[in-house]
Order: sequence, then C-alpha cells, then structure tokens
Amino acid sequence: MTFSESVEVCLTKYADFTGRARRSEYWWFALFSSLASLLASWFVGDAASWIVSLALLIPQLAAGVRRLHDTNRSGAYLFFILIPIVGAILLIVWFVTERDRTDNYYGPAPV
Repeated sequence: MTFSESVEVCLTKYADFTGRARRSEYWWFALFSSLASLLASWFVGDAASWIVSLALLIPQLAAGVRRLHDTNRSGAYLFFILIPIVGAILLIVWFVTERDRTDNYYGPAPV
C-alpha cells in the first residue's frame, strides 16, 4: 500500500474500528499524522499543531485498533499505552509484527 492510498483509506475509515489494517497502512498513516502536526507547528504555530493532532486522533486510534486486529489481538490492547514505557514498547512490537495471514475473528486477511 502506498503513502497516498493508506492516508486515503485511514481518513475514509475515520472512526471505523472494525476490520484489519496491514503494517504499511498503519505506518504510512502514522508518518502522515506526524508530518501534518509538525508542518502545522512550523508554519502556523503550536495551536494549529494541537488542532491537527486532535483532528487526527480518532483515525489514529482506529488504525491502531485495526492493526492490532491484523495481528489477531483485541483493540483493547491499545490501552497498554497507559502503562509507562513498557506499554509503548509492547504496542510498537505488536504494530511491527507480521500479520495473521489467515482469516481471523476480526475479518478476512487484507490483500
């Protein structure tokens, strides 16, 4: 999946917490979100960066949940981010983990 395709898919599925997302979809959208916030901060100011970050929060959470579904984990594991340091490390490991190549409880394997 290309950068533009993943951004389009994630913004189209703005608050869709069902289904599965491939690694490329998740990581390209994470890059887009970071760049959008950084560019807003540079060119407009910190307030704009906060607005962009808040506007992209729901799609980021939805993409994270769909990515966890792709590794055959519940989206509730996203709450591990609340555990200092260890939670973030666990989530990063799960986000880079190879997907479950078969159909699972969360849907068919993405093509």
